[in-house]
Amino acid sequence: MSTANPYQSGLDKNAANFTPLSPLTFIERAAFVYPNRLAVVYGELRQSWSETYSRCRRLASALSQRGVGEGDTVAVMLPNIPAMCEVHFAVPMLGAVLNALNIRLDADSIAFMLKHGEAKVLLTDREFSSTVQAALQQLDDKPLVIDVDDPTLEGGDFIGELEYEEFLLQGDENFAWQLPEDEWQAISLCYTSGTTGDPKGVVTHHRGAHLNAVSNIMSWNMSAYPVYLWTLPMFHCNGWCFPWTIAALNGTNVCLRAVRAVDIFNLIKQEKVTHLCGAPIVLSLMANAEDDLKKGISHQVNVMTAASAPPPAILEAMEKLNFKVTHAYGLTEVYGPAVVCAWHEEWDALPITEQAELKARQGVRYPMLEQLEVLDPETLEPVPHDGETVGEIMFRGNIVMKGYLKNSQATEKAFDGGWFHSGDLAVCHEDGYIEIKDRSKDIIISGGENISSIEIEKTLYRHPAVMEAAVVARPDEKWGETPCAFVTLRDNFDRVSESDIIEFCRDNMAHFKAPKKVVFGPLQKTSTGKIQKFVLRQQAAKLKT
Repeated sequence: MSTANPYQSGLDKNAANFTPLSPLTFIERAAFVYPNRLAVVYGELRQSWSETYSRCRRLASALSQRGVGEGDTVAVMLPNIPAMCEVHFAVPMLGAVLNALNIRLDADSIAFMLKHGEAKVLLTDREFSSTVQAALQQLDDKPLVIDVDDPTLEGGDFIGELEYEEFLLQGDENFAWQLPEDEWQAISLCYTSGTTGDPKGVVTHHRGAHLNAVSNIMSWNMSAYPVYLWTLPMFHCNGWCFPWTIAALNGTNVCLRAVRAVDIFNLIKQEKVTHLCGAPIVLSLMANAEDDLKKGISHQVNVMTAASAPPPAILEAMEKLNFKVTHAYGLTEVYGPAVVCAWHEEWDALPITEQAELKARQGVRYPMLEQLEVLDPETLEPVPHDGETVGEIMFRGNIVMKGYLKNSQATEKAFDGGWFHSGDLAVCHEDGYIEIKDRSKDIIISGGENISSIEIEKTLYRHPAVMEAAVVARPDEKWGETPCAFVTLRDNFDRVSESDIIEFCRDNMAHFKAPKKVVFGPLQKTSTGKIQKFVLRQQAAKLKT
């Protein structure tokens, strides 16, 4: 009797039954099936999927003529304008790697990334010309620079060899691009914030980009033809893979150069926006906007937010606007969101405060993520599902990065034990939903007791005067560390004092966890709207007792 596996013999991969996964197939299909559907809206511009696909092929062709090919890096310094949508398809069509630069970074950081990523071409918006020029002056081997002219912009200089539209005219709209031979091929290079040294270059691949684009659809229960407003920066984790998601659904990209409440609400009403993403600061901006701006929205808007969960007051304000909020969680290393607080219908009947508590949990894995666990970082054993035992969130699966560019030591550390280590500390509840308690470096150890900064922040957000809050450790001679709260107050609450805030915390949590110091004022944030706790820690350390 034969011991050979009959399902292996003669049943091999071939051109008929196997194609590498890539999000590039989404735009080809959108242009073929729905050539006249609206793909891009920006001011007066209204561009169809067939037009967008042709422009992407022109750009790929023009880049190819300049010697760009597989493994080359094309960097872009662009806001959320149509060209930013186009590069997400055109650059991978060549097997090249897209490096979307953070438009809010300084010249030194941009110079480091251009050099480290070995950018062969740089597309840049003239709003950032002074920063880019200063960065280029630090490079011995400079990339080809192409200016992207936005007619809505005033000021800024042209610093490149030619302008984007002129460059496209050099390309062929029928350019015969190819899918990668290997779906593991790099598609994107995104740099982490680098708050403790040089930023790390996260390398992702075609397979993961395809899978997470589809995961977005499934996790958000998206249907065909969404109208998606770009409140989330496309430079941030490639816009959480949504440039590819919107193409897969033959939807419309409503581009937004700058995040302003007036523009957000006007576009929601004018274009009947159905979906948007952003950090909690975007939700806060919308919830606290003028009442006149909020009027006239007659349809439901789906909002996905990541980072810390919005406070109950914000969730309640969004619900009154008929905005349905979904809480997600992820990192650059997992293509953006890879965890979602999957909602249960029976939770709709709960009071808003209880809904907010449930929504505050990061949740469960994305459909295309194979494993998500809260593990003991030393033993790699799962923590009990008791909602109390703290471990580290770890990932395993096809939407985990390839690794860090030119940094084998950091890559090996991140993948130690066969898991990607997030650095986020969490608990796992009885129902399997995870909830972040802190970054490993943000736990406050006071008199031998571990205090979660997030727990204090959640309490602060319950105070009616608090609009934004962040808590960090402050050095203390007696206790080692004590909690220090940084708070931004709502308008008309300027008479709230430090003692008022401290007493409110003491009334609503264990006394030893309450902040010992409160600092009022605007909070330092990253370019993606996350509060910069490392800056706040530095400020707290300098405060007088």
